[in-house]
Amino acid sequence: MKKVNLIKVNHNIKIGDVCGDIDPNITEDSIFYDNDEIVGFYIKSIEGKLKQYIDIANNELLSDRVPKSEMRRSSGLRNSESEVKQYSTIIGSCAAKPHMKRPYPMISSVHQVDSAKTYIKAMILACHQAEELVKELTPELFEKQEKIINEKVPPKFRFGRLFTSSIANFNIPAPFHRDAANLENCVNVIIAKKSFAKGGNTTVPDYNATVDSRDNSMLVYPAWRNVHGVTPIIPLKTGGYRNSLVFYPLKAFNNYWD
Repeated sequence: MKKVNLIKVNHNIKIGDVCGDIDPNITEDSIFYDNDEIVGFYIKSIEGKLKQYIDIANNELLSDRVPKSEMRRSSGLRNSESEVKQYSTIIGSCAAKPHMKRPYPMISSVHQVDSAKTYIKAMILACHQAEELVKELTPELFEKQEKIINEKVPPKFRFGRLFTSSIANFNIPAPFHRDAANLENCVNVIIAKKSFAKGGNTTVPDYNATVDSRDNSMLVYPAWRNVHGVTPIIPLKTGGYRNSLVFYPLKAFNNYWD
């Protein structure tokens, strides 16, 4: 794999700024280093059981069997009047939301929907395979994150060995933000499914790095660490889409040990 040294650059981007259409400059299998520390990696095409489980999960998500939070939004392009269908689905653990009169964490209600069982099972199996890939390629990241999860997350709130939760984002770009609710010193896994669409690339302005969100790619990165955004997703024909299947570790559960 290619070694990519992440070098800080100056920029004026702030949290909340719109993420424009940026072409990727990271397109090959790569391991990311910051001051000789491994912080993540990128694989342009997953294979084997991981791909099989992700394909099953993606097909289920595209069906009516999986509950979704739907919205209609702009494509994300400046000066564009085009509108695309967007939705997301969260499984695994959800943080408490006192402002919504739920002052306690819970397991996503999607787990109570019988028709979503195949999707959930496929995502859990994909999570296990992704974790094995992290362990194989960057054992230091795996060991550090497993230790943090074991110390900070009660077993009932874990999703796999390294995470608490999973979200699927369908056709959803993102303004620049930082995942401040995530456990520090941990990574996310982001797997992309794409069909007749361009964009949806993850860009990190601190390093002038934009990662290619090609079909079946996998990005492992500490989303708590840097401001980052997701570039606009542009369907190239009717029905074109980019879906991201994400595993992530929240820091909301340390006060809920049995």
